[in-house]
Amino acid sequence: MNLKAWGVACAALCVMLVDGCHHEQPVAYQPAPPPPIVRSTPGGASPAPATAKTAPATLPIPMDIDDELAAAAPGFFDDVSGAPVFQETGVASWYGPYKNRKTADGSAYDGLGMTAAHKTLPLGSTVRVTNLVTRQQILVRVTDRGPFAPGRVIDLSINAAKAVGLYRMGIAKVQLEAFAHPSADPEGKWCVQAGPFKEEQDALDLKAALSQRYVGARVAEFAGATGFWVRIDPAQRERKQADEIAYWIGQPDPAVNSYVVRLD
Repeated sequence: MNLKAWGVACAALCVMLVDGCHHEQPVAYQPAPPPPIVRSTPGGASPAPATAKTAPATLPIPMDIDDELAAAAPGFFDDVSGAPVFQETGVASWYGPYKNRKTADGSAYDGLGMTAAHKTLPLGSTVRVTNLVTRQQILVRVTDRGPFAPGRVIDLSINAAKAVGLYRMGIAKVQLEAFAHPSADPEGKWCVQAGPFKEEQDALDLKAALSQRYVGARVAEFAGATGFWVRIDPAQRERKQADEIAYWIGQPDPAVNSYVVRLD
């Protein structure tokens, strides 16, 4: 090949390399949706939707707590003038969009309301969330259950995540402060969810073991967005029973994640 032809070939190769090399746009972290809550009601009837008010669809993204209180519908948040009754520090994430998906309290999730998912706080509770990096603060209302991911303490709606400065990062370390909720049942009703399992047979094996060990408890196996799950409702639905079951599940197989979840 002569020198001129070699130069043409090199030029063509360079063009192909330039065209083929590009940088993908970064995608914001979006955690997998929590597994569905399997409910049991007398006669197999579906539970009635909660009548709690939801945030208006046009709720703006607040910059601080005062703005958030002014934007929320009357009665949407509990009284936060007193001392918090519960505090927790850990990693927060956000979930969605799952427009019109029913949350644990029966309301529709659209990502626009200032809401959150928590495993144990009573539904309807008001929580002040502080981003420990940016120091941004917001108020959210617990309307759903989760997060079902190791090391996470709360899942925020999309708007709440934007308001507290973790939407683009996907996760952030936060402090949670919950305030007294008028309808909170001090005892509560509890269950345990274990998973996710990649293979359905593994979930069925756990279901069989739980049914044999905890006679009288309701055990269900179901498919969720992240895999197969097993849920067990203790006979009395007491927190102590749920804790004992979650501990037992972790003994034969420490790799199985079990979560104690409050139902009310």
